[in-house]
Amino acid sequence: MVTSLPMASEIPPAEAGEAEGCVQCQIGSKLVLFVTGKCHWGCDYCPLSENRRESPDMFANERRCSSWEDVIEEGKAMRATGTGITGGDPMLDMEKSLEAVKQLKAAFGKEHHIHLYTSIPFAADRAADFGAAGLDEIRFHLLDGTTTKYRETMQACSDAGIFVGVELPCEPDQEERLFKLLDDLEQAPVHFLNLNELEITVGNQENMDVRGFNLSGGITAAAEGSAELAIRIKEASKDYNFHVKFCTSHYKDAGQLRNRFRRRGEATLRAYEVLSDDDTILFGAIPTSLEDASDDIEELQQELDIADGWIRYDAKSQRIELPLSLAEELSEVLSVPVLMVEVHPTHERLEVGVVYLNEIR
Repeated sequence: MVTSLPMASEIPPAEAGEAEGCVQCQIGSKLVLFVTGKCHWGCDYCPLSENRRESPDMFANERRCSSWEDVIEEGKAMRATGTGITGGDPMLDMEKSLEAVKQLKAAFGKEHHIHLYTSIPFAADRAADFGAAGLDEIRFHLLDGTTTKYRETMQACSDAGIFVGVELPCEPDQEERLFKLLDDLEQAPVHFLNLNELEITVGNQENMDVRGFNLSGGITAAAEGSAELAIRIKEASKDYNFHVKFCTSHYKDAGQLRNRFRRRGEATLRAYEVLSDDDTILFGAIPTSLEDASDDIEELQQELDIADGWIRYDAKSQRIELPLSLAEELSEVLSVPVLMVEVHPTHERLEVGVVYLNEIR
């Protein structure tokens, strides 16, 4: 079975006042750095999967990383122009998050845009450390829905040269609180409010059922009523001195994620691979044992005049990989299975489809 992401509409132009982190994220050029799964807050809408929740492991995009070298390698593999530091809550491992900023700036330069999410009104004197390290933008998730506990930290971040914003899920049953937040933010050192369409996922479905939320329909994970409320809040925000952005569930999955996949695929394609219309990687393959691989590759290169780099043996999958166009030709004459293989353009190259090009299995 072939798995593909539906394509969102073309990338919308940046809105006036939109945070740079959003601009880069929506074109797929931001590395997503998950520094820790630690989080004490237990928000019932948290979409984090069980394998990452409370995990001490670090992930760069979909890649589990054991070193900063791994993180930098993944950033280079997708030609990242910036990084979003997330979790869990990154500020529950503050030193690791600070080191992440330093490592990324050292590897990619000052122009590499870094934003960070946190729910913690951390000690104001630490804001200067992050500003000096080069953190460009910080997004606060307000646990109580107000800026009261966060004002001092927000001001310290702003004083340190960090662009300050708030990012929240748009909960359909919190209409009154969210509209009151607009007046609150007007008095705070905040440049933007991002409202994310509330999602119902495997990680939060039971809690969402308890609160009475239903899927809005279609192919997204969006909660019914979230988009309508976010649009009304955005409309009401026009006279305020900060920018309000609404990010839909569909665009996060089919826009941002898919754009990032495409970007990484284009940057890492092997000579014999092609990028599909679904932004997956396609190539031909012939199952072959390790002991036969060398002789089989030599014979194929001689018979078909295949240059080095256009054919290789994957020992893990025990198959010869080669251009799909050649595989289609060979499927008509070989008496062994010939395949079309489809993988995601991630570090793990998750296999999402295998098609037999001939009837031999």
